[in-house]
Amino acid sequence: MMKNNKITIIGLIFSILLFSGCEDLLKEDVYSELDPDGLFNNEIGAEAVLYSAYAEASLNDHNGKSFLNLEEWCTDIEWETGGGENQTAVQMINFTWDASTGWITDLMWRRPYRGVRNANTILDNIDESTLPDASKKLIKAEARFVRATEYYYMYTSFGPVPLRTSAEEELELTRATEEEMMTFLETEFSEIILDLPAPGSEKLYGRAHKGAAAAFLCKFYLTTKQWQKCADAAEDVMGMGYELYPDFRELFKVENERNDEYIWVHQAVIEAPGNLYINGAFPIGFAVEPKSGFIWTSNMRNWAAQYRLYDSFYNSFEEGDQRKELIISEYINKQGETVSLLNANNTRSFKFWPDVNAQANHHGNDIPQIRYADILLARAEALNELNGPNQESIDLINKIRNRANLDDIAVADFGSKEALRDHILKERGWEFYSERKRRQDLIRHDKFISSAQERGITNAQAHHVRMPIPQIEIDANPLCEQNPGY
Repeated sequence: MMKNNKITIIGLIFSILLFSGCEDLLKEDVYSELDPDGLFNNEIGAEAVLYSAYAEASLNDHNGKSFLNLEEWCTDIEWETGGGENQTAVQMINFTWDASTGWITDLMWRRPYRGVRNANTILDNIDESTLPDASKKLIKAEARFVRATEYYYMYTSFGPVPLRTSAEEELELTRATEEEMMTFLETEFSEIILDLPAPGSEKLYGRAHKGAAAAFLCKFYLTTKQWQKCADAAEDVMGMGYELYPDFRELFKVENERNDEYIWVHQAVIEAPGNLYINGAFPIGFAVEPKSGFIWTSNMRNWAAQYRLYDSFYNSFEEGDQRKELIISEYINKQGETVSLLNANNTRSFKFWPDVNAQANHHGNDIPQIRYADILLARAEALNELNGPNQESIDLINKIRNRANLDDIAVADFGSKEALRDHILKERGWEFYSERKRRQDLIRHDKFISSAQERGITNAQAHHVRMPIPQIEIDANPLCEQNPGY
């Protein structure tokens, strides 16, 4: 087993040397002193392996836009036509994905397990290193954070998966039970909060901190409908100094990154790996966005793949909602003609506002994974599930609405828990479109399948709330059972 472990470490060094990334965390020079035999006995080497785990977990470049789309093409917000992504898009839109769908295999399964492997390599070796105890404690907590976030996202996609907690485990491993998976995630996030630094005091921007771990714990409780725990976890995060950015329309621009609303982000830079989403949001022949005056430049790209929003979603916004202003409904093309995108399921999300310094496909907008707004709405939802319509839930929702220039709602507007629940789902759609949340929100509200059927997707069935275990895993690991229906 030691020989295999050394091979794993050598492979990690090779991947680290190939890897160059973004902003503070991923620009750090970690390439010296990478001797496999002493790798974990100096902080540079140990952190190099840690950064390799972060790198696998980072959703930028093609991974970022693909994950955003995988979670929305199967919902009531977005669809796609044309280009190299259309084969996958058609499967997601029509609920015809299966165990051989490449994006599910590569992005939802293989990539996170690589992050788990790299984190486990750290955890298998760090206790025996000669590093100071404080350094070992922090590196272990960060490795557990990466591993837990990867398992959290796999759980939201597949349900329980094989829980690999060592890089030396055998290939064949059964899936965890529901109870084992939930206990693991709750324990990991709860324990590492104690060992991580406070938000803003991490060694480098992009490394884990208490706020991120607490926010993921809150999201885990929300996903699993543990309402009191969700409300309590949200309250803990609310005491950590986060706040809503004043103007939603400016929040996602590259110049406003590192704001107090972003709790956990995946970083992007123009040198690559960047944020690629806007390339598919640009309409064909796009030249100018007339309301803002934004002008497309030749250093940008306009893909054949076209990310389009449904009219039903665009038209659902309340009058005056500033969140709608990041969806374009017309543009001026290169011939100087004004082209309407209305009434054709063709409006476009410009939430990740184009970066004027973009280099080819790569824009510098960080991709938020958890924002403070998500935590406020999580507590509002949890309190409603516990108590029905209540003043605190309404106050939390109104904070989000007021930021979007909307009037207050009142407890009296909702005659039942169900009525406020439906409104919260609407608010989450308006707030978090293009942020990889809609699929899980619809599943939690038991509307994922019915919403698809209402769009005419007759193939949508109950088992589609979980993705299929990739066939390559079933073939390689006979102990791993397929999800029902696939």
